Amino acid sequence: MGVSRAVVADWAIAAGVTAALLAAGATAQDSGSHPIGYALLAAGGLALAARRRAPVLVLAVTGLCAVGYQAAGFDVLVVAYLFAVYAAVRAGRRVVTVVASLVMLAALPFAALVSGVAGAGEAFARSRGALEIAWLIAAWAAAEALRQAERRAEEAERTREETARRRADEERLRIARELHDALTHQISIVKLQAEVAVHVARRRGEEVPEALLAIQEAGREAARELRATLGALRDDDTAPPRDLEHVPELVARARAIGLDTTLTIEGECHDVPAAVSRTVYRIVQESLTNVSRHADAGTASVRIDCRPDALEVRVDDDGRAVPGSAPTTGVGLLGMRERVTALGGRLHAGPRGEGGFTVQAELPVDRAS
Repeated sequence: MGVSRAVVADWAIAAGVTAALLAAGATAQDSGSHPIGYALLAAGGLALAARRRAPVLVLAVTGLCAVGYQAAGFDVLVVAYLFAVYAAVRAGRRVVTVVASLVMLAALPFAALVSGVAGAGEAFARSRGALEIAWLIAAWAAAEALRQAERRAEEAERTREETARRRADEERLRIARELHDALTHQISIVKLQAEVAVHVARRRGEEVPEALLAIQEAGREAARELRATLGALRDDDTAPPRDLEHVPELVARARAIGLDTTLTIEGECHDVPAAVSRTVYRIVQESLTNVSRHADAGTASVRIDCRPDALEVRVDDDGRAVPGSAPTTGVGLLGMRERVTALGGRLHAGPRGEGGFTVQAELPVDRAS
């Protein structure tokens, strides 16, 4: 809708300037009835419809038309050229505008002489030339002032975003500290007490209650999840981001702890957007972590397929998951799903038909981003 409004506004301005030029040409004392002059007046005005898309070309066209209709005897102010100067300066083409304006101002007296009007060149040099220069300076100043105002507005917006990001980082670190102070100590005590109780019972040859074993395992899991959560909260982007290039390190780490892991990468993955690349790393990291902790698997495979329009990542294992069983929805799986959904992708996680577990994500790729 914004683009269509701009086009309508451009054509409205072009039509208005054209009408004004034709009206001024019709009332000019020395215009007579020169079809070429009227055509140049109309061409210069209508060219303004393209001033946003091609400001330099419009500057040249309006300047040539102005010189042309002056030579044809139309003593009309170069209104279209003033609009073209404004558009070119706003587009940042200041040097080109200065050169074009100097050339046009030098050509206009000669055009007045060519028109054959007695004393026209001298009159232009003494009075009309000063008026043209004043209007050119005014158009330049207005465009430059608006251009600087837009630049300051963009800088202010950037500053607001940076301030908001810094405050969010500070709040995240504050939450991490409070969580650490409030929960870590208590969870550690529960975990330690449960482990001591289990150890003492086993030394005495007593049967360890199932509830005590459940408390011990829950304490370990809570400590792991808390460490992961605190690590995510403390991640303030000061460390280099981990992305697709670091996936081989994850595979090597999995092999080092005894999990037979393979990595297959197909397609061109060099210009993958940063957000997609980081998400792939997190999916592989979380998947291999879950395999090593919970799946009781011997092998795992990581496959990354980079296509022109999408990137697909798949992690399979031969663990104890069986077809038809519902996957346990933990924090890691929820985090993966949120990352993938935020990028407009799809995630499937569940048992495989041949046994084991699979995590498969498809992420749209915009190569131009």
